[in-house]
Amino acid sequence: MATFAHDEVRVLRKVAAEVVGLLTDGMDHTDPVVGRLFPDIYPDRPDDSSEFRLYTEGDLKTAKIDQAGAILAALPDEGEGEVRLDGEAAEAWLRAINDARLAMGTRLDIQADTDLAEELDDAVLEDPGSSRVFQLSVYAYLGYLQESLLNALPEIK
Repeated sequence: MATFAHDEVRVLRKVAAEVVGLLTDGMDHTDPVVGRLFPDIYPDRPDDSSEFRLYTEGDLKTAKIDQAGAILAALPDEGEGEVRLDGEAAEAWLRAINDARLAMGTRLDIQADTDLAEELDDAVLEDPGSSRVFQLSVYAYLGYLQESLLNALPEIK
């Protein structure tokens, strides 16, 4: 069980809804975020990648939408509240949070070697009220939430 504050509920609802929107509003394969969520399985063989996508993308997209939907379904409609997840729901949350972090990381140009704390400090120094500070904070929060869920998963199952 976890208790989420009003702002946490609002942020999680927004993030999950944005993932659903990205996947349902005429998914653009030239968008780097879509490319990150649906990478070419055979980057050196575009025809094979295209064929693989033809047979797998629909199910993968549906699963990603359902996983983001699991977050929306479990959260209170508004305000703060408690969330209880069984093992299956916790795994759906983990996958949805991972998708959200991949999408945000792509938009924020977060690389494997990016020091997130340093990146956030630099953004705060540049403009404490910027959207980048907010987005980096949400990205960090999602990482914290993901780690918390991973640590709790053995107890949930």
